[in-house]
Amino acid sequence: MSRSKTTSIKRPEQLPTAAEEGESRLGDLSRPIPVDKRIFRRSKVALVAGIGALVVGVALAAAVFVLPLQTWFDQDDALDERQAQLDELQRVNGQLSAEVERLRTDDGVREAAREEIGYVDAGEERFSVRPLPPLPRNLPNGWPYNVAAQIISLRQNPPAEPVEPVPDAPAPASPDATTAPPPSDPAADE
Repeated sequence: MSRSKTTSIKRPEQLPTAAEEGESRLGDLSRPIPVDKRIFRRSKVALVAGIGALVVGVALAAAVFVLPLQTWFDQDDALDERQAQLDELQRVNGQLSAEVERLRTDDGVREAAREEIGYVDAGEERFSVRPLPPLPRNLPNGWPYNVAAQIISLRQNPPAEPVEPVPDAPAPASPDATTAPPPSDPAADE
């Protein structure tokens, strides 16, 4: 016997789906919201409100994630700078400590007294050597003076270091290759 013959209640032709009965998880999202239950009744207003909410969300994300990362990177740069300063200060402190240790010896004290106050031992003679006076700048025109003016200008403004040219072609393998004349063709000479 067929199953439909055992009962007098008629079965529906097609069973209702879960979305039609409201039991689906996506039932609320897939079904249109009635106009009277909408937050914004017009679609343009809803679009503008959605864009505004998106802008606020992006601004909050930037404030929470981007700005702290930027501050963190800036702190890394500041830490590198401070580390370089610390290294320089430690180097200077090491030099000063070495100088203090040198000044704790008799020879170091004598040397410092000679450098700082011009101290001389018994039997020594002190000579003061003065620096050279500045070179004259206003020389007359003429033969010996124009050469001297060139020398003075070169001493005051030395030329830049010459840069060695880079060869375009590789150097020959043997020194004979550069000194030997190219072979001539006797047939071409006639």
